[in-house]
Amino acid sequence: IDSHDKRGDQIAHQMEERWKKGKNSIAMISDFFFPNMGGVELHIYQLAQCLIKLGNKVIIITHYYGDRRGIRYLDGGLKVYYLPVLPIYNQSTFPTFLFQFPLLRQILIRENIDLVHAHQAFSTMAHESMLTSRIMGYKTCFTDHSLFGFSDGSSIAMNKILKFTLCDINHVICVSNTSKENTVLRAGLDPRTVSVIPNAVDSSLFEPNPSARDPNKITIVVLSRLVYRKGIDLLIPVIPVICKKFPNVHFLIGGDGPKRLALDEMREKHQIQDQVEFLGAINHSQVRNVLVRGQIFINCSLTEAFCTAIIEAANCGLMVVSTRVGGVPEVLPPHLIKLCEATSDGLLEKLLEAVPEVSNVDPWKVHNEVKNMYRWMDVAKRTEIVYSMMKDMKPQPLIDRLKKYHGCGMYAGKLFCLFIGMLYLWWKFLEWISPEETIERAIDFPCQSFQSYQRYSQKPSKEDSKSNES
Repeated sequence: IDSHDKRGDQIAHQMEERWKKGKNSIAMISDFFFPNMGGVELHIYQLAQCLIKLGNKVIIITHYYGDRRGIRYLDGGLKVYYLPVLPIYNQSTFPTFLFQFPLLRQILIRENIDLVHAHQAFSTMAHESMLTSRIMGYKTCFTDHSLFGFSDGSSIAMNKILKFTLCDINHVICVSNTSKENTVLRAGLDPRTVSVIPNAVDSSLFEPNPSARDPNKITIVVLSRLVYRKGIDLLIPVIPVICKKFPNVHFLIGGDGPKRLALDEMREKHQIQDQVEFLGAINHSQVRNVLVRGQIFINCSLTEAFCTAIIEAANCGLMVVSTRVGGVPEVLPPHLIKLCEATSDGLLEKLLEAVPEVSNVDPWKVHNEVKNMYRWMDVAKRTEIVYSMMKDMKPQPLIDRLKKYHGCGMYAGKLFCLFIGMLYLWWKFLEWISPEETIERAIDFPCQSFQSYQRYSQKPSKEDSKSNES
């Protein structure tokens, strides 16, 4: 226990020294990252890029994707470790703890990491990294991107796991106030240790293009995974009614999933093939090209911590119709979004209001109002504030931390303490067979010099400017 406390003091000292230089070393860990596409993947990538621009060192640790294994460098010098860990379900890896511990320890020591930032409650790797990094004395942060219930079996199990992994964490970040309330209740956290930092959108990539719209049609866009949680069952009975009442309405549906079959059956049954178009799975780089074709965007999710898609749609100048669930009411001001209850009747009512009003919406006016609301650099600066709060936290003795695990339940608490004790002994064994002094340190990528070179290379030379003028 004494050696554990000394290790925590050592990492705290390293962290303080780097902060004096205006720099910190951060490892972001999650099962979900590129080339897989989604909101969590985009959040991690954009946040990491902005933190690098602010002078921090950031690496990403995830599992392998296809032939993408080992170490890769992304734009801006972002270093990604694709570990040889097999995903088993929805890109989540199999929980091993003991077998991933040596690899994670090697990476954290090799990269001189002093802060671990895990993402997403569905990520097994995130939970493992929080436990093992706290055993080694690292400051740990977690960002929750999802909402969970309290009644069904899967939610009860996940909430218990979350309570176990978060009871000893330094700080938690949620993407909305609703998400914060949900996480505090599920994990039994002190609300003062939870901050709210929303997602963001690069507005320069989502600008309106009114010329892409069909002037003879009112196009309603749906971009979503076609699954139950996204409320596709609410949309299916609404589409035929809208198509019958407004013959000039055209539905543009992008995405794929198990509910695609039900949508196909609905289109065939009501013979509305000319009014409903399926685009299939859409790459994120093509999302803007689809959005600018429409005037109305529908989000019919049954649960949503923070819906980035409606910000992207609003940036493209679309009127947004959404279910009033989770953190969605916090995203846009009331005059830019029509909220309804999570029922087919509620969604139909708001669509019947929106279709006649769509001609009065100025896409560029909406874009100019939304573009400065959510920016990734603001998210990164607020995240840095959380890191600075964690820097001031003193490392706790192992015995005090075991008391927290013991408080997780009458029987579960004892099992958790036993498990943490086993992890601690495993860590001491790894320290014995592979001392920290024998692990070679990695050379940092010169991110600041690389960014300066990029800016310099993008500037036109004097000869080019003269030729352009002539």
